[in-house]
Amino acid sequence: MNFWTVFQAAPTTAWCHSIYMKNQLVGNLPDSLGRFENLRYLYLESNSFWGSIPSSIGNLSSLQELWLSYNQMNGTIPQSIGQLSKLDTLYLHSNSWEGVLTEAHFLNLTRLETFWMDTTLKKSLSLNLSYGWIPPFRLKSIQLENCQVGPKFPIWIQSQTELEYIILKNAGISDIVPGDWISKLSSQVTDLDLSYNKIRGKLPQSLRFPKATYIELSSNLLEGPFPLWSSGVVDLFLEKNLFSGPIPPNLGEIMPNLEVLFLSENFLNGSIPQSILKIEYLRIFAVRDNQLSGTFPDIWTNSQAMGVLDLANNSLHGTIPKSMGNLLGLSFLILSDNHLEGEFPSSLKNCKGLIRLDLGGNNLSGNIPWWIGDELSSLMILRLRSNKFSGVVPSKLCHLSLLHLLGVAQNNLTGFIPKCLGNLTSLVYGNSTNTFLNYPEEMMIVAKGTQLEYSSTLDYVYCIDLSQNHLMGGIPSEITSLFALGTLNLSMNHLNGSIPQNIGNLRWLETLDHSNNSLSGPIPQSISALTSLAHFKLSHNNLVGRIPTGNQLQTLNDSSIYEGNPLLCGLPLPTKCPGDDTSNGQTPTDAADTKEDGGNEKNSEMLWFYVSIGPGFVVGFWGVCGTLLVKKTWRHAYFRFVDDTKDWIALMIALKVAAFRRKMGLEQN
Repeated sequence: MNFWTVFQAAPTTAWCHSIYMKNQLVGNLPDSLGRFENLRYLYLESNSFWGSIPSSIGNLSSLQELWLSYNQMNGTIPQSIGQLSKLDTLYLHSNSWEGVLTEAHFLNLTRLETFWMDTTLKKSLSLNLSYGWIPPFRLKSIQLENCQVGPKFPIWIQSQTELEYIILKNAGISDIVPGDWISKLSSQVTDLDLSYNKIRGKLPQSLRFPKATYIELSSNLLEGPFPLWSSGVVDLFLEKNLFSGPIPPNLGEIMPNLEVLFLSENFLNGSIPQSILKIEYLRIFAVRDNQLSGTFPDIWTNSQAMGVLDLANNSLHGTIPKSMGNLLGLSFLILSDNHLEGEFPSSLKNCKGLIRLDLGGNNLSGNIPWWIGDELSSLMILRLRSNKFSGVVPSKLCHLSLLHLLGVAQNNLTGFIPKCLGNLTSLVYGNSTNTFLNYPEEMMIVAKGTQLEYSSTLDYVYCIDLSQNHLMGGIPSEITSLFALGTLNLSMNHLNGSIPQNIGNLRWLETLDHSNNSLSGPIPQSISALTSLAHFKLSHNNLVGRIPTGNQLQTLNDSSIYEGNPLLCGLPLPTKCPGDDTSNGQTPTDAADTKEDGGNEKNSEMLWFYVSIGPGFVVGFWGVCGTLLVKKTWRHAYFRFVDDTKDWIALMIALKVAAFRRKMGLEQN
């Protein structure tokens, strides 16, 4: 309903001290809001308001709390809000504010203790305050996100020495952390978030924050050794900084209450400390993209709460220990790009809640276990590429109804592609499920002809990559029922037979790579129905006939797509198909039926042309046959071509002879 219709019938507003309305209001905030001079509490969060706050808001002289968060406000904030001298709580976050806030916006806010404001449009709102300005309030809680506060760490924030809750996220601050200010606050702060700035320098080693439970300093330029915090910290985010040195060996003893520990993308070295096992309730342990080394630790006996273990892109070696099977709550296991060896650990069959399993880029060997399809039924992503796995692709993998990314490229797999892959339900219907805590895993996937990094969109990547193995046999036609598939890479195997005729069913396919196999037959015309195709490669096979045209194929005009198929013809290859050389776009039959305007001279030329066919055929025949007798591969290719085109040649000769006879008959008459 419209906001004003609620109150337009009221003859007076003196009776109204509190307005609480949620999930039902739309439209602009009217100027008439200023009539409620006795209003103390205005709760309008989680509605659908848009536009600006009316300047009449300054008339609400008794207002103590203003809640406008979680709306669609996309206008400006009036200076008159600075006249609310009794206001102690101001929640404006989760909107799309724009414009500039000046000192006038805070002029008389002497009682303000809580100030939360952010904008969904990055940096569309800025605080243009004098660098040395000291505000009239004493805040206990501040949240400024996606607003332009920096580049210097403002003096007005440093003047707030009673803060307990501090969120200055993506605030455009490029400065060092003020040591004196942070030290004064350390005894009282419970939550500290300075992430997504360019804050640099070292943190004071004396900081402990005894009351803090949440610390987030990620995506800055902080350096120095790993900073230890107090035992009360539950969530610690330090990823994407310049921290170096080892993880403290006593981490688990100093911070035993940790539940979330993000240390990824730093320069940490050394080994993973044994004391991690003392952190009983650790749910997320992410140290990917560091310089950790040593043997993969066998310490996972007391970590049943572990949901995410991400150690990717380090230099860990050894085997994956059996104790991993104790992580019964594990959802993500990401150990890619290390130096791990040995066979696929059988103890992982106990981790029945696994959603993502990434062991790619190691030296693992042996067979891919068949039991994955039965025991790990929740798997959505299985990435085992760039290892030394051998044996076949287990048909049991077809039981993984939630699987939408299967990557086993660059191994030593043999045998046939299982036909039952066409039963992977998630690749048929495109089902996608929000995964554990929206963990921001980053995964390199070969798509569109290059390695691409996926993170937040990983749940929407639908991919089968079986490339660079030793697979044989044909491409199962059942794969063409995977309508949601975005990437199909079967290149660099020993596949033969033809491309499935219904390949055009895969309408969402962006990457199709069948190159470097032994595929034969024509390219199906249905392939022109792949209107989303961005990367397409059929090179180095034994395909024959005319290259299909139409739709997206017209834009994929790189001849390298089809090179290495000597019996293919048509654009974009320079090889023309039979019948493409007739002048003025005429077919061979049309050329034979042209009128007699050429006279005897043209007929004579045509006669000599046909007479020369005989000797030319003899010379060409023995020239080719002599070569075929010597070179076996040419002989096979040639007779395959003859077999495919003999019917076409017979038809064309018959048409030519018939046309010639008609011309000769006309001359005699």
